[in-house]
Amino acid sequence: MGLVAEFDIPCEHLPLVGVAAAVPEAALTLELQYNHGERPPFLATVTGGSPAAIERAFDDAVDVAEWTLVGRAGDTRRYQALPALSFEEQLGPHLDDLEGLKALATADAIIERIDVTDEGWTQTGWFADRAAFDAFREFWQRNDCFRLRRLTRDGDPEPPGDGLTDPQREALRTAYELGYFDVPRGASLEDVAAELDISTSSASERLRRAQTQLLEESVATMWPPLHR
Repeated sequence: MGLVAEFDIPCEHLPLVGVAAAVPEAALTLELQYNHGERPPFLATVTGGSPAAIERAFDDAVDVAEWTLVGRAGDTRRYQALPALSFEEQLGPHLDDLEGLKALATADAIIERIDVTDEGWTQTGWFADRAAFDAFREFWQRNDCFRLRRLTRDGDPEPPGDGLTDPQREALRTAYELGYFDVPRGASLEDVAAELDISTSSASERLRRAQTQLLEESVATMWPPLHR
């Protein structure tokens, strides 16, 4: 029986991490088109944040050669970005085992989701067996870049929860109790940040990511695709 795993790869040299760091109030997910040679295009979905700031971050990113806005729906925008570097060129100077990275491309696994943060990637994937999962885990552990969030057997019930991290859940609860979501608002983002004892930008990022996660777990799967 296969496995479903969610894990963090805290490596700031991964693609588009610089973009996420430049616009922390936005939530960024990434898909890779692996059948496009050594430099697979990035498909990035960005929710929240200033479009101008995000696009400046794409312009400034050392790992993006060019980008195109391909669709939008409300606060969500879809971009295709052509990489300036291959994975080997981008990560090779920072990893001890470059051949191991190449081997992951042939593992019996499907990476279903990549969330890009200012410190690395959070990946969710399906693995044919324990050996396939261990190939990912052991490679990133050798490079000090692995934190397991969840591991279940394919077909097992999901553990209770909504996919939120504890800081995201705390931010949502605090914002709700202070009246941040009321109409009119009973509290500002600065009030929420002060209550959480974090910066305003960090509070905004947590709330954005939490809201995006809740949308994706509830209604996003029922929406039609964006018109191209």
